[in-house]
Amino acid sequence: MKHNLLASAVKFALTGALASSLIACGGSGSESSSPSQTSSGTSVGPISGFGSVYVNGTRFRTDGTVLSDDGVVREAQLDKGMILKVQGDWGRQGEGEARVVSYDDTLRGPVSSMSWDASSRMGEINMLGQTVIVDGQTVFRGVAPIELASRAADYRVRISGWRTAEGKFRASYVGVRGIDFDFEGANDVEIEGVVENLDKLAQTFTIRNFPIDYTSAQPEGGFVLDSLADGMTVEVEGTLSTDKQTLLAAEIDKESHWLDDEGDDVEVSGDLYDYDEANRQFYINGVLVRVTDNSEFDDIREESLQNGMHVQVEGEFREGVLYAEDIEGQESNVELEGAVESIDLVNEILMVGGVKVQLTASTLIDEGNDDERRTRVLDIQSFNVGDYLEVEGFQRDSDGGYLEAAVVKYEGQSDDDCAELEARITVTDSGSIRVMNLEILPGLFSLGDLEPQSAVELEYCATGAGEYELIDSPDQ
Repeated sequence: MKHNLLASAVKFALTGALASSLIACGGSGSESSSPSQTSSGTSVGPISGFGSVYVNGTRFRTDGTVLSDDGVVREAQLDKGMILKVQGDWGRQGEGEARVVSYDDTLRGPVSSMSWDASSRMGEINMLGQTVIVDGQTVFRGVAPIELASRAADYRVRISGWRTAEGKFRASYVGVRGIDFDFEGANDVEIEGVVENLDKLAQTFTIRNFPIDYTSAQPEGGFVLDSLADGMTVEVEGTLSTDKQTLLAAEIDKESHWLDDEGDDVEVSGDLYDYDEANRQFYINGVLVRVTDNSEFDDIREESLQNGMHVQVEGEFREGVLYAEDIEGQESNVELEGAVESIDLVNEILMVGGVKVQLTASTLIDEGNDDERRTRVLDIQSFNVGDYLEVEGFQRDSDGGYLEAAVVKYEGQSDDDCAELEARITVTDSGSIRVMNLEILPGLFSLGDLEPQSAVELEYCATGAGEYELIDSPDQ
């Protein structure tokens, strides 16, 4: 295995239900609701597919328009991975009607530098004094991450992602353009973060040490410039000074909290931060989430909550607080690299390296194609036997075992019958490895040191019809 999945920094928003029983507002543990029940409110999460838009496992039908101050006004301008706010109604069968679809860049501007490790598919983008974490699940459009890292100063980007507990960002989407590209009428630069070093006389402050001059700024959304204070989280748009070292603010607004309608049913995904165990509360994207005695947990326990963990929360938004009804852990625990062996379009199942891979309405299928806009149906129909895929997702033990796909990325055509897998395994009484639906023979390698139910990196090859054998010693 090229890298350790379990240490990956970015795990993105995906629900836990099979396609045949998918529910729009919740994961695999939320089946108590009636199939006919509908919700009305707000859903915030990254786009996993189109036709119209898929967000948090629901296909929201739209009128094709997008509300945004960042030059994105049509659905055709959206990309997978972009985080949307959808206000509308949805049912328990994965279908919904959007009343308003909104998009807001997290960051926008020139890149100072970027690191990228191709083997681990991990890296960091540095821009406007901010640090953006990227990995194999981040959707890149415009150029590949290796190209961006090699010539960072030649590009500007728009980032859609989440703020972390450390004040950094985790990107679900990176749109890359040439340094002279105009983002379709939007201000050149956008930054968000916590106000520091405020000097009201000079009308300056910093965000993570990056200077902001708001001498010519206009307040937005009812915000009052006199209310600026250290510790406040704001969004700033404008242009860079001639020396590129200061942001000349044109507009300042409070951080978008995404939620504003009291009594809304809400589903929101993101990185947990400012966790307060004693008061049973934390933040996601500026939204205060409160855990109650009635909160249910899926794929996670309350005692395991910690800063930086990626979760999806569903509940009711009242008086500025999201009271959690369901909290779903969304940290992927399986990674697979291998060739497609067979395709079941009816049940949306792929066999990849001998592993049963179940697609859901939340699975992000990324072919890395800038030009061709696809519907989710065409995404699935585009798979071919022999395609080499990278799959990250969740290990499920029911129905004989399978991998519930969170992200599927196309890497080209396979030239052999070998695969790499990192997952939780068991060693059978007959001396083979059992992982999900797959049995792997040890070949020449010893399994004596493997711990039961341990997470192991495996490299193996097909040796016959439905038979697989290790080609390297298992790595714990």
